[in-house]
Amino acid sequence: MDGQTNGPAPHWRVAIIGAGAGGLGLAIRLLKSGQRDFVVFEASDGVGGTWRSNTYPGAACDVPSHLYSYSFARKPDWTKTYANQPEILDYFEGCADRFGVRSHLRTGVRITAACWDENALCWRLTDAEGKFYEADVVVSAIGTFAAPSVPAITGLDTFAGPRFHSARWEHEHDLTGKKVAVIGTGASAAQIVPEVAQLADRVDVYQRTPQWILPRSDKPFTEEQKRRFARNPIAARRHRKQIYWAYEKTIAFNHDDDTADRLRAIALSHLEYRIKDDELRAKLTPDYPFGCKRTLVCSDFYKAVTRDNVELVTDPIDRITSGSVVTADGRERPADILVLATGFRATEYLEGVDVVGVGGRRLHDDWAEVAHAYMGLTVSGYPNFFIFYGPNTNQGGNSIIIILEAQAAYVLSALRQMRRRRVRAVDVRRDVMEAYNRDLEVALAGTVWSDGCQSYFRNANGRIATQLPQTSRWYAQRTRRFRMKEYERT
Repeated sequence: MDGQTNGPAPHWRVAIIGAGAGGLGLAIRLLKSGQRDFVVFEASDGVGGTWRSNTYPGAACDVPSHLYSYSFARKPDWTKTYANQPEILDYFEGCADRFGVRSHLRTGVRITAACWDENALCWRLTDAEGKFYEADVVVSAIGTFAAPSVPAITGLDTFAGPRFHSARWEHEHDLTGKKVAVIGTGASAAQIVPEVAQLADRVDVYQRTPQWILPRSDKPFTEEQKRRFARNPIAARRHRKQIYWAYEKTIAFNHDDDTADRLRAIALSHLEYRIKDDELRAKLTPDYPFGCKRTLVCSDFYKAVTRDNVELVTDPIDRITSGSVVTADGRERPADILVLATGFRATEYLEGVDVVGVGGRRLHDDWAEVAHAYMGLTVSGYPNFFIFYGPNTNQGGNSIIIILEAQAAYVLSALRQMRRRRVRAVDVRRDVMEAYNRDLEVALAGTVWSDGCQSYFRNANGRIATQLPQTSRWYAQRTRRFRMKEYERT
């Protein structure tokens, strides 16, 4: 049933905003625990989140397939080590069907406001069309990589040809024989450039900052391997566990950890092996600590930039004209198509959603200096409101699926305890949240992210708003059980 502008609004026990990996995973866990009174609102036309919206050429995951999947829904027949976007999206679609999530899903519904009703002890939600809904508990699973970042370049709007962000790829444009300008050399660009270079007449890649890149061994699984994983779940679990610990033990974000030095040496060796030209190699060598920005895992980007039809441009962009990109040195390079591989506004959590809590306080006002929460999950003054992939929960090296499953377990624990103790509303105590964030600040100060290099980890005020300075194992243990004593309750 849809929300109505007139008459009583539909009401659920739990409302989940977003059907990406986090929201879908929670919905499945609710169903598996026997709970049916919930809804999943999704602004797009289906599940998958970032894997539905990011369809650019070469889109793939930089975490091995068997680890970038739910522990309770392993897929034995992944085609290769690192799955491409279509296969990952198909996996999430299959999970939605397999576990019966479809009947709880409301697609094409963009929630724009959530207001806590202190008398009724429930959340009143509003969508972009002005329809209303109600829920006792709200879980935001919008994620971090939802709002594309568009650079403020003079003349960008005057470009006459096709211009689009990598997360909103316009597939109707044929790149064959065209001059393509790719702005950015981050994770998306590293996957896009090798694919585009095979079609375009010329590709100009505009780099502001070089990236640390580790080589990726991406091998197809044999039919025998797939059959073994299918008929032997223990082998499949063991394989996943081996990958998990390989990542967990090589996480490098602390200054006193020599793992970063070893990984840096591998990255430099990879660069030297692929790039023989001294001048080009110098342009591609980062001058900041390893791990300070997101580390890329790919083996095709360096190959691509050595092609005759690809130029790596490191001079800053001065302006864009109707048919070219002009750099600060005055050189004008013609372009038929402009691709903005410029990332996301990752620190702007819950962008586009006005969240109003106790006493009319607004979440975005509380987050004016920096987005913060208790364990990235709950904020004092906003009862029964949980955030998946919230502030400072971005992992420094392991699969985000581990974090999302831990957060789902926490919400389920909260719902169980609320039901058992007949509690209608829980609101994290301010002293608990503040103590957690003081410890967080201390932990962040000892990481490579605190060295001052600019990245999407930092917000406009220079605060590190995205990163978790702990391992995924630490986080999973910390969120294993909801502690009612840490919350005010009604």
